[in-house]
Amino acid sequence: MSRQTTASDPAAEPLSPQVAAAYRYCEAVTGSQAKNFSYGIRLLPLAKRQAMSAIYALARRIDDIGDGSWSDARKFEELGRTRGLLDQIREGAVEPEDTDPVKVALAHACSVFPIPLDAFDELIDGMEMDVRGTSYATFEELRLYCRCVAGTIGRLSLSVFGCTDPKRGAEYADTLGLALQLTNILRDVREDALNGRVYLPAEDLARYGCEQGFGLDTPPAEADFRGLVLFEARRAQGYFDEGLRLLPMLDRRSRACVGAMAGIYHRVLERIIAEPEAVLRGRVSLPGWEKAYVALSGLVGGRTS
Repeated sequence: MSRQTTASDPAAEPLSPQVAAAYRYCEAVTGSQAKNFSYGIRLLPLAKRQAMSAIYALARRIDDIGDGSWSDARKFEELGRTRGLLDQIREGAVEPEDTDPVKVALAHACSVFPIPLDAFDELIDGMEMDVRGTSYATFEELRLYCRCVAGTIGRLSLSVFGCTDPKRGAEYADTLGLALQLTNILRDVREDALNGRVYLPAEDLARYGCEQGFGLDTPPAEADFRGLVLFEARRAQGYFDEGLRLLPMLDRRSRACVGAMAGIYHRVLERIIAEPEAVLRGRVSLPGWEKAYVALSGLVGGRTS
C-alpha cells in the first residue's frame, strides 16, 4: 500500500472487506483496552476514528510486549519484530490479505494520512528502556522517556487530526503527552513500585525523603510523600496549561477529541492533588458517567475540566 501525497477526503474510497475487518479489530481493541482513549476518538469522523484505532492497536501491542511475562530476551526479540512490521509498511509491502489485522489497518491508515512511523520507533525505544529497568536521575532524563512513550502518541495523533500550525502543534502535542504521562506515573506509582519500577526522578525522591520508594502502604514518617506528589502534580499541571494551547489549532471534532482525552486525565490529576495519599490505595480513576460527561462537554464546546 503506497502512501498518497494528498487526501482531501479520506473516506472517499470504499474499503475492501479485509481492510474493513482489520479496522473493526483495531476498534474492538481500543474499546476494550483504552477506555479514556476510546471516549475521545468516538467524537471523530469515521476515517479519523479508524486511523486512530489502528495507531492505538499497535501502540497497545508494543506496551503489552514490555509489560508482559516473557523473558527480557524474548521482549527485545518481539520489539525487534515490531520494528520489522514498521519497515514493511514503509516499503508498501503489506497486502490486505495479510493475517495481522493491526498491520493491515495501519498500512491503510498510512495511505490516507501522513502518519510519522518513526514515532513508533521512538515508542519502542521507550519500551526498551522499561525492559532494561531504566531509572531516571533527573527530570530531564524522565522527560526523554515521556517523549518516547507519550509525546509520540501526540505526534501520531496530530498527523490524523491535522493542524493549522504543524510545527507549533507538534510541540504542543508533545507537551500535552508529557502532562498525560506524568499523570499516569503519579496514578500508578504504587502499582509500578510493586512491579519493581520507579519512574519519578531520583533527585525529587531525595528532596522529599522518599528514596525508599512506595512499596509500603504507608510511607516512612520522615518521608514527605504528600509534598512529592503535589510537586509533581503541579509540574504536570503546567504542562497541561501549555499543551492545551494545541486545541485552537484543530478542527472542531478533533479539538473535542483531544479536549475529552486531556480533560479525563486532568480530572484524575485534580483528584490526586485533592488527596495525594489515594494513589497508595490503588489507581485513581473516573466513573464511566463522568468520562462520558467530559467527552460530551468537549463536543458541545463546554469546559472539559
